[in-house]
Amino acid sequence: GQPRVVRYPSIPAATYPEFSLAVPFWPGMAERIRRLDVDVFHAHHPFLLGPAARRLARRQHRPLIFTYHTRYEKYAHYVPLRRSLVEAAAVRLSTRFAARADAVLAPSAVIRDELRARGVPTPITVVPTGIDLERFSPGDQIAARRALGLDPRGLVLLYVGRLDREKRVDRVLRAFERVAGTMTRTRLVLVGQGTQADHLRRLTNALALQDRIHFLGVRPHDALAACYRAADLFLFASETETQGLVLAEAAACGVPAVAVDAPGCDEVVRDGETGLLTKADPAALAEAAIGLLLDAERRSAMGRRAREIALREFDARLQIDRTLEVYGEAGDRLGRSLR
Repeated sequence: GQPRVVRYPSIPAATYPEFSLAVPFWPGMAERIRRLDVDVFHAHHPFLLGPAARRLARRQHRPLIFTYHTRYEKYAHYVPLRRSLVEAAAVRLSTRFAARADAVLAPSAVIRDELRARGVPTPITVVPTGIDLERFSPGDQIAARRALGLDPRGLVLLYVGRLDREKRVDRVLRAFERVAGTMTRTRLVLVGQGTQADHLRRLTNALALQDRIHFLGVRPHDALAACYRAADLFLFASETETQGLVLAEAAACGVPAVAVDAPGCDEVVRDGETGLLTKADPAALAEAAIGLLLDAERRSAMGRRAREIALREFDARLQIDRTLEVYGEAGDRLGRSLR
């Protein structure tokens, strides 16, 4: 039959309207979940609904699984309190929640290692976010560009993601300024929206690049593959990633990447093999990008290798199987402890 999905109500966050916060947990929902008689509680956030999931799991003697998706302390600037206090609280609370779960899923090895270094005793399994490799696959570049209203000629650099401070898209723009000054038939395409969108448009105008940088806004998930296929190179400057899902999507579409050498990114981009990792400054990003844009043969070889690795490591079906294994193991451990 069809899977049963119960959607929980939420409200926009005051400091970041694009992000939804669950409304306070109410008793009626607890009874509804009890009647469902679920086998596993899987929390994807240590705050708000996370503690509610833990209470219900303990009450119903079911395992609690927690996916540590985010370095929460890196988003402290969205909370209108002293940043150092918010960062410390985010680390403390998320670590404690992980320690109280029956199993933790980490999207990358670096997150697993960070949690272990903080003393989390819970079994931790690395399970990257999976990708639909049939949807995200190499395709006709010229057709993709035409579908997006882009000139099929020249070279296209792409960024996909939120246009927010921690993503350092300003660094991408300043790197492209250097690329554009060296290579006249290049364009940058930005896909996404966020709190920095207006600032980035003003920066584009200040750099006199409004004819070379295209803001496409938010695209439906089904349309993202065409954005990747239209690109010759993916450009990424964030240093706050737990995995860098867009890097994996680019790889699946056979697009090599130039990214900052930072935790999370370095597990998706294999330096010199599927792309290049650089220092966290526009000059280094631009130098790496120009080198690949000038070498079509190397760029193509990196794209093919990126697709090969994506097939092996990021297949959603593989990650589903891994997750189900964790569910079963956590349930077995909990069952033994309750005997």
